[in-house]
Parts: sequence; structure tokens; C-alpha cells
Amino acid sequence: MTYCVGLLVRQGLAMLADTRTNAGVDNVSTYRKLRVYGNDGERLIAVASAGSLSTTQAALERVRLGVTAPDTGELESLDTAPSIHRAAYLLGQAIRATRDAMEGLKQEDVNFDATLLVGGSVGGEPTRLFLVYSAGNFIECGPDTPYLQIGETKYGKPILDRAMSYETDLDEAVKIGLISFSSTMRSNLAVGLPIDLMTARSGESAALLVHRIDEHDAYYRDLNDRWSAALRAAQASIPRPPYHA
Repeated sequence: MTYCVGLLVRQGLAMLADTRTNAGVDNVSTYRKLRVYGNDGERLIAVASAGSLSTTQAALERVRLGVTAPDTGELESLDTAPSIHRAAYLLGQAIRATRDAMEGLKQEDVNFDATLLVGGSVGGEPTRLFLVYSAGNFIECGPDTPYLQIGETKYGKPILDRAMSYETDLDEAVKIGLISFSSTMRSNLAVGLPIDLMTARSGESAALLVHRIDEHDAYYRDLNDRWSAALRAAQASIPRPPYHA
């Protein structure tokens, strides 16, 4: 299990991903699930992944080397994609091709589904964020619901629904995203630190921040403690129900 979230606000983009993989109670490892490509002022493509690690790694290698795009017949890669929309399309094709190549694993009852969050800006275009499904299709994030999630989404969703809007400041969006992770990790031990974080200003093709938050991070520890205390205080401040037997 994993948890990744992308937050798209007027000021820019934040993407966060945990790093825990679990192949059983005695096989827990750390793998990077948020990868940043380009980041050179001309091309910023951030990819967060959830699901089958083998499918994700194979698909990312395919699109790094180049995939033959069905709509053009040309060999294209993340280095040549002219837009984030095109990068999402190519990653969708790579995921689909990888799943097709692994078709025989169905007989072994192996789940090789994977989903991706793809965000960033190429050549100064407006920053965009997409969710790419295992079948290769994808949807785009918009101002009405300025976030996308993959993986273990249910525990971290309520704070996003209540606190996030398209007008939220970028730094505030990062804080809300970390609270969403705190809530998720509290309820599901299969999601855990470290958390990888990337932020970028709208329309910029270089990251503002690429950072890893581990168990020694003072800000995250304080945020986690403050959020727990705030929830307890809010619960205690609400009058008890007037229903009596």
C-alpha cells in the first residue's frame, strides 16, 4: 500500500508521496515513489506512483528510453514530450504496454496494476496535474477539486475536502497535504515515512523545492502532535448529545 497526493492551486503545484512498500509483515522496504524529470527551467515532469512496483519501474524505463506513440507512430519519451498532457499520455501508453507484457502473470494471481500522478510544466506552459490509470487513460485535476490522490486515499481525503481550495496558498497546501499524510499513517501502518515532497510555482519548469521528510524532521513531528491535540480539543469542545435513555 502507498499514499500519494497532488495539490494544484493558483500559486502552483505540490506533490507528496510516501516511500513504504509492503510485501508481507516481514518484508517492509523503502522505495522512492516520487520522481522528478528535467527540472532544468525548460522541463519539469513529476511522477508519483502507486500499485505494482515492478509495473511502475518497467513503465518508467520504457518511457525514459522511448515508446512508440499509437497516434503518431513516432518514438517519443519524457525528454521529447512537448507538454505535460503529452507526458501523461506517453506514461499511460507505457503502463498499458507493460501490463500487456505481463499478461501471463494473471495465471499466478499477481496484481500488476499501477496508477500515476503526473504534474509539472514544459516550456513555461500553465502547470497541470493528471491521474493516469492502469488502462492508460487519464483525467486532469481542476479548480473545483484541486487535488488528486492515489493509493490509500480514504483516511487523508476528509481534510483535503474541508480545507483545500484552488485559492489556498502553496505553503498552506503543503501543510494540509502533510496533515492528510498524518491522518493516513495514523490509521494504516502500510503507509509510512519518509515522505518525498516537490513544489513548483505555477508556469515554472523548475522545482521550488525537492525535499525528503523523515522521522527526525522537527516540523513534521510538531505538525503531527499539534494535529492530534487540535482534534482532541475540538472533540472536547462540542457539547455532549442531548439523547438519553
